[in-house]
Amino acid sequence: MQLDDLGTWRRTHKSREITEKLDGQEVILMGRVGDIRDLGGIKFFILHDISGSIQITAPRKKTDLKTLTKLDALTQESSVAVRGKVVRAKQAPRGVEVLPSEIRILNLASTPLPLDPSGKVKANLDTRLDARGLDLRRAESIAIFKIRNQALQSIREYLISQEFIEVQTPKIVATATESGAALFPISYFEKEAFLSQSPQLYKEVLTGAFDRVFEVGPIFRAEEHDTPRHLNEATSIDIEAAYMTADDVMKILEELVWRAFDSVKRNCAEELQVLHHDLEVPKRPFPRITYDEAIEKLNAAGVLLNWGEDLPTPAEKKLAEILGGAFFIVDWPLEVKPFYTFPKGDKLSDAFDLMYGELELASGGTRIHSEEMLVKQMGLKGLNPENFASHLLNYRYGLPPHAGFGLGLDRLTMVLTGAENIREVVLFPRDRKRLTP
Repeated sequence: MQLDDLGTWRRTHKSREITEKLDGQEVILMGRVGDIRDLGGIKFFILHDISGSIQITAPRKKTDLKTLTKLDALTQESSVAVRGKVVRAKQAPRGVEVLPSEIRILNLASTPLPLDPSGKVKANLDTRLDARGLDLRRAESIAIFKIRNQALQSIREYLISQEFIEVQTPKIVATATESGAALFPISYFEKEAFLSQSPQLYKEVLTGAFDRVFEVGPIFRAEEHDTPRHLNEATSIDIEAAYMTADDVMKILEELVWRAFDSVKRNCAEELQVLHHDLEVPKRPFPRITYDEAIEKLNAAGVLLNWGEDLPTPAEKKLAEILGGAFFIVDWPLEVKPFYTFPKGDKLSDAFDLMYGELELASGGTRIHSEEMLVKQMGLKGLNPENFASHLLNYRYGLPPHAGFGLGLDRLTMVLTGAENIREVVLFPRDRKRLTP
């Protein structure tokens, strides 16, 4: 069938804005087709848009033949525009509906669809991700990304209020930030290059010019994890601040995370209800335990670890049972932290992780700002300082003391939405097995 175009039509209202106050008024709505029903003397369908849904009702005796023909041609998820009159209707889902005077079919969806966006017919995650553009129309998916957006908005507003400048650093880099084993190599003309694991080195340099910077951007890790909490492309919220220490940026991180929870709780009640998630705003201050205390608690609980080990997943789960909610682990062994982490004595580092339950949300600390110390730590980590020559030059320009952190936006969204798999909260997730869509 020949499709219609918008012509001079423009949306006058979103579906959520159609209320009894508009009774008798003409409106133009645009969205996608949901359930379609034919009760003989009356036909109707549910029109969905980003704000919600509204019932479009066409009594056969009061609707012209052309409009009825358009209604007969509709398929679920087709894109349509509707001009019609708002009327009160007790039988309608929201007590109000629209009687169409004209329908324009902008794009007709093919049938059968690979999944049911209404959720009445369940589909597994792989099926949903294969048809992600359709899956994102589900009410649950829309709720997740509205919550993600709200959290990110509150985070940006807070950092800007604290005089942080938003920056964008390169994602094609010449050297590793952390472990070279977790790099994605790429072809960059005649040179070797990699996808960036972190904006760490760049944001450190930028503290010398802008004092306080933050970035919201992608990071890439070529790790072979295949778990509900790992992806190979993720979104990180990174900050770096001159003349600060780990303790200072921990306070910023705590406030930032608390505000994200509070903002979602206050502004996304409907979305949380769609997800059946009872979000609890964590109490401040977040508890702090040292790495040593964490090891003691774990060993006492039967999870045996040697001092100096990073915490494996079973240990994180056990700590979540013991402590719950949001908490910091501080004073980590220097050997398990990146080369740029400031030492705290011979064996410890001025570094921290922020946990929420069993999920590590963020890590950070005080950074080394002395070239001599940094070169020494590179050597201890098996890194060649010559590979970082251009970066080390900045330490000869009087780079100030600084500290910062990286916060995983995807994992934070998991906590805010109650999602059990990180792929649910990323638009088009990338893992070892998935490169499309």
